[in-house]
Amino acid sequence: MRTHGWSGSAPATDEEAVARILAAANKAIDARGADLSIADVARTLGVTRQTVYRYFPSTDALLQASAMASAAGFLDRMAAHLSGITDPAEAVTEGIAAAVEALPHDKHMGLLLGPERVGAFSAEVTSDVALAFAGSLLRRFDVDWAAHGFSDSDLDELGEHLLRIVQSFMVDPGRPPRRGDELRRYLRRWVGAALRLDHPSTRARG
Repeated sequence: MRTHGWSGSAPATDEEAVARILAAANKAIDARGADLSIADVARTLGVTRQTVYRYFPSTDALLQASAMASAAGFLDRMAAHLSGITDPAEAVTEGIAAAVEALPHDKHMGLLLGPERVGAFSAEVTSDVALAFAGSLLRRFDVDWAAHGFSDSDLDELGEHLLRIVQSFMVDPGRPPRRGDELRRYLRRWVGAALRLDHPSTRARG
């Protein structure tokens, strides 16, 4: 790997280089949100822009990688918030509502679904990484999905649907935006109800 720069302390491996780039990007995101550049990160690390480009081909790629690196913490917070909710429809309703309310205040995760970078990231909402994130979130709910008749493929589709709904709220929150009980009532009626009307176990009995 390239050893030039790095303020006199070159990383020993490519993995360490990536970690240091992401750490510098995270600090910039904490300070300025999505308003950072490869040049900012390179300057912080004492390397050239070309060195950063070796690992991340664009600012958008770096922003997305930073957001995904923060996903574990976001999943932990969501799981704690949804702890004890065992009904699938209610868990999905509250999960979407909580994500919609939390993302505007989470500078890192908001980069994936927020309006600031929607032009760059909108196609990524159904990427393998994003779908894996949504599937992981659903599987951390206190819901016995199998007992309710949901297969792994059902959860994969539900995760995709969850991502699409959350992104739509991020891009256009509504006029005026729905919040609190009103948001949950809306989601319970139009999203949660669908899980009951088109429930896998109901289809099997039909």
